[in-house]
Amino acid sequence: MDKQSIRIIYMGTPDFAVESLRALVEGGYNVVAVVTMPDKPAGRGHQLQYSAVKQYALSVGLPLLQPERLKDEMFLEELRSYGADLQIVVAFRMLPEVVWNMPRLGTFNLHASLLPQYRGAAPINWAVMNGDTETGATTFMLQHEIDTGNIILQERIAIADDENVGSVHDRLMTMGASLVTRTVDAIIECDAHGTPLPTIPQDNSIELRPAPKIFKDTCAIDFSRTAEQICNHVRGLSPYPAAWISEMPTAHPLAELLKGAKVYKVAIAQHAEQKGHIIVACADGYVDILELQLPGKKRMNAAALLNGIRTSKH
Repeated sequence: MDKQSIRIIYMGTPDFAVESLRALVEGGYNVVAVVTMPDKPAGRGHQLQYSAVKQYALSVGLPLLQPERLKDEMFLEELRSYGADLQIVVAFRMLPEVVWNMPRLGTFNLHASLLPQYRGAAPINWAVMNGDTETGATTFMLQHEIDTGNIILQERIAIADDENVGSVHDRLMTMGASLVTRTVDAIIECDAHGTPLPTIPQDNSIELRPAPKIFKDTCAIDFSRTAEQICNHVRGLSPYPAAWISEMPTAHPLAELLKGAKVYKVAIAQHAEQKGHIIVACADGYVDILELQLPGKKRMNAAALLNGIRTSKH
């Protein structure tokens, strides 16, 4: 059997999911339809915005489905009409069994972590926020409990000490696309020979770290933590959604000015004061805020902000 012999429906929404879809399309796989989230109003004008996956699907002429509810009978009927052999899910949403169990070869998911670690909505952020030195991506077959299905393929990458979540995201996105096509190849090969796909059950006996959805409160910087923890927190949220300052030590001369500021880069500081730097006390020393964005202002480095403050005083 070749790549065209298996009919694939692809499900995804954000940028992370585009790379895998592109790899399938450009690799000659038979993607017969794409499922993505409904258009949502965005920006000041509340104009409807297409998802990244929808934009790509339209650019290559793929049929699109955008259901409000995944159990809606009209959607299910349309989904069945494509006669898919296999469904692939990358950064979409939780599927009901009636959807993931529909194709004869099942549904597999690409998850951006080394499962069983970091099951949940924000695995890349939490791996960096927790100071992990490695992460990876996993393909696995969907089953009832979210992110718990048998593992098909898994690959690891190192996380550098100074790397933020943006660069880890981009590397995993590229690596994940390769993992998706390799998984489809393995499924095609097994289907051709009538043999079961080799999978490995996830090990639930180890201590697991979750990856829940990130909210605004999650992003607040807690200066009562250690300098290393604060650095990890900031880089695990940079550039998006970005850590922010809810409260600073009250004695800090810039405490009021910096309240509500987004913080994109910090470093461990060796001294309490340093000219041209914003140094803040924490549990075991000091952190140096290097890049930030005041409410309603542009992102800038600390030196530019301090220079602007000095200039305005003259």
